Amino acid sequence: MKKIKLVLLLTGLLATSWAYADNEAAWTSSYSLEATKKYADALAALNGISASGDDAQLLLLRQGWLTYLQGQYSESVQHYQAAMQQNPKSIDAALGMTLPLLAQQRWQEAAVHAKEVLNASPNQYTAYLRLIVAEEGAKDWSAMKKHAEELTQHYPTDTSAFVYLARAYAWLGDKEAAKKAYTAALSRMPKHYEATAYLAKL
Repeated sequence: MKKIKLVLLLTGLLATSWAYADNEAAWTSSYSLEATKKYADALAALNGISASGDDAQLLLLRQGWLTYLQGQYSESVQHYQAAMQQNPKSIDAALGMTLPLLAQQRWQEAAVHAKEVLNASPNQYTAYLRLIVAEEGAKDWSAMKKHAEELTQHYPTDTSAFVYLARAYAWLGDKEAAKKAYTAALSRMPKHYEATAYLAKL
């Protein structure tokens, strides 16, 4: 009886070891293929990974990311939605969701998810930036100005923050404030094309 139990235990350990090796090979292959921009192949490399195993959430996030890179935005949204349902606290999933939504110009929905991230992780840079991009797409210049200004306060060395702030002021018709913000952008990135072009027209 003891021998039978030992054999069963060893068989189980071997099966686990083989499954781990297969998964490790699949992940390695997927990341390598992504690095060479073979996104469809990188996605296909994950086919053998269990959708209900320990890596189920990572699988959904990878599927969301790789379908996004292929321009399959609706499929990407579905994968990120599934990841969010599996783990409602996942900042990775909420941030990931903003990407296909922005690509589909679903500005308000993208803004909602960016705000969810900011509620969970205040002042998170990527969420702030994507919120501002969504507000720019929706032409909500006042909200864009507010959040871009906050971004410059939290990340005062960041060029993009001042560029978005300048754009907001320009759309609101405040040329002096736009000039000041673009000048600040140039201090952080000399010869910045957009800032240089705007100031040259004044």
